[in-house]
Amino acid sequence: MTKRKILIVGLVLALLGIVAPASAHAQPARPCEDLPPGTPSFVVCTWLATPEEAAEIARFWLGNDGENMKAADPNPGKFGVCEGITCNTEGDGVAHEIGDPDVPEATDDEGKPECAQGETCYTDPDEISQAEVEKAALTPAGQSAKNATGTGLRTWIDTELSDDWKNGKLAEAVKRVGALAAQPGVVGIRFATQLGYDSRAFASAEELEKFVTETSASLREALPGKKLAVHTVLPVLGCGADEACKGELAKKYPLLNPDAFGAFLAKSLIDQLGLDNGHLATEYAAWKIDAVTAQRNQSIEIRAKSWDAYGHIAAEDATFTAAGSSALTEEQATKAITERVVAPLQSDAAESVVLWTRWQAADGTVHRVLGEKLADNATWGQLRKLAAVKPRLATIYDPATPEVDVTGDLKKLAEVFGQVYLRAE
Repeated sequence: MTKRKILIVGLVLALLGIVAPASAHAQPARPCEDLPPGTPSFVVCTWLATPEEAAEIARFWLGNDGENMKAADPNPGKFGVCEGITCNTEGDGVAHEIGDPDVPEATDDEGKPECAQGETCYTDPDEISQAEVEKAALTPAGQSAKNATGTGLRTWIDTELSDDWKNGKLAEAVKRVGALAAQPGVVGIRFATQLGYDSRAFASAEELEKFVTETSASLREALPGKKLAVHTVLPVLGCGADEACKGELAKKYPLLNPDAFGAFLAKSLIDQLGLDNGHLATEYAAWKIDAVTAQRNQSIEIRAKSWDAYGHIAAEDATFTAAGSSALTEEQATKAITERVVAPLQSDAAESVVLWTRWQAADGTVHRVLGEKLADNATWGQLRKLAAVKPRLATIYDPATPEVDVTGDLKKLAEVFGQVYLRAE
């Protein structure tokens, strides 16, 4: 009888995945040491139970005439008790085959609501419809997104939603830019630039935080799975240990508190934080801190704050552009690349670098890296040598003001860059 019980328990254990080998000498050492050559390091083999352990398990359940087995009741479910009220029930109480409707009257309407003639059915106001996505694909930004992904560029939509938020039109703006971000190959949206740099844009740090929180929530709901980014400048980080510098810049830029922006990353309100480096050469003159030292100070602060544990840090720079085109020699371009591209990457202060390649000043002057009509020059030649870090290099492109045409422009940019931020209103 005991052997029979052990056999039954053994069958139960087998069904549960606890399989005992035929003999102790037939199994390898524990953990397994005879994995085939080339097995990845993450593959681990551990026996669930030796024959002795299996027998011990059986004795536990069979001991005392199966007392433990009898006492092992299933976990109780959660049931409501209806007293004095009528409980709602679902279904018709009859079992149906797989694929059959739950009740005879049910039909497969593919989730479409039934509406009386002349009535408007409910639609989710936050949902971006396929028709809106298709319409956005025909816009210059939509066509640019298609061209960009076609050249292998990892594509972001670059826009500004702070005014829409302040004017109570965030929902409409999210649908507009969200339809662009829903294009094939687009990875995310950068929804604010120079955030907090102009203190007149937001009345307080609390208002700025509310903007980021609400905008992030709206975009997450409308575009699940897409990355979210913001761009700003944090001058305090360049001060290093100079307390006078920190105090003065904290007063000058009250909304640019590094801890607040770090919290945006830690709370997953954003996935990427872009930090502009345009101020490094001029902001710290009063404390005799040059651009290279300020860059190093900022890098140290970023590493100390461990922001990379929560999100992606991008360094942004426009110093390679000049009126007309870049006039740097090969030697000058190499030095600038070392300071503005290589240094942030090597110091682990940034995972990517965003370089401006073309922008237009208020007086109409066009600032470029390349020459007119995409002409090569020494700066472009040196940038093209950065093939090893190409996936970490990004640029910003406005399809509304092409240099030649969108297709040609993006193809040229793809020589140097692995990512592009497409401007969209």
